[in-house]
Amino acid sequence: MNPSTTHLILIPSYDTGPLVVRTVREALAHWAPVWVVVDGSTDGSVALLEDLARTERNLRVFVLPQNRGKGAAVLHGLIEARKAGFTHALTMDADGQHPAWLIETFMCESQSRPDALVLGKPVFDASAPLVRVRGRKLSNWWANLETLWTGIGDSLYGFRVYPIAPLVEVMARTMWMRRFDFDAEAAVRLIWRGHGVVNIDAPVKYLGKHEGGVSHFNYLRDNVLLVWMHTRLVFGFLLRFPILVARRLAGG
Repeated sequence: MNPSTTHLILIPSYDTGPLVVRTVREALAHWAPVWVVVDGSTDGSVALLEDLARTERNLRVFVLPQNRGKGAAVLHGLIEARKAGFTHALTMDADGQHPAWLIETFMCESQSRPDALVLGKPVFDASAPLVRVRGRKLSNWWANLETLWTGIGDSLYGFRVYPIAPLVEVMARTMWMRRFDFDAEAAVRLIWRGHGVVNIDAPVKYLGKHEGGVSHFNYLRDNVLLVWMHTRLVFGFLLRFPILVARRLAGG
């Protein structure tokens, strides 16, 4: 497979063990290049990835010395990608939840609409924890309110394609968006900048412990972070309300 010079896959990883290697192999089967940012992992996955990179020329591995959060890991990869001349990044989780077989569909949509966010809209199966499915509906409602109902299919699903330069610019202006608050705030703030949205249905699989599944979601900590994020975004929305209304009336 000839690697793309504009679109790459970016996978942040924290203590996902052998699952990250499987995820990378599946991603490489559908697209190249694939970059992994290891966010301070201590589970031995760095050695596994570096071994794989020695034989996979389309894989690049970055290792952060300590855990800084998903958003911080993604930002590190985005900055390096922009330096290398890439314009778009598809982010996906390292833990096997996201459908690698849909990568090309998302990338092709991004190539046809380079200014847009291509957002995965999760299709849940019986493996999905009910509390997670119900909880994200509230975040989705707030994210759509904050963007004047632009049409965010799902604010938290991390399988999506971003235009790199504007996202780096947005993140450079705030100290937030570095942890679990990254996905929702990135979508809202890019829409505030005038970027359109494309939603594509995508299955999500929650792996059980017997399948090697790993979750770092902390119900209290991460939900408090989301509440604080939406509080900040609502105030930002109110300040931008006239601009957003004018844009909507103009059809933009």
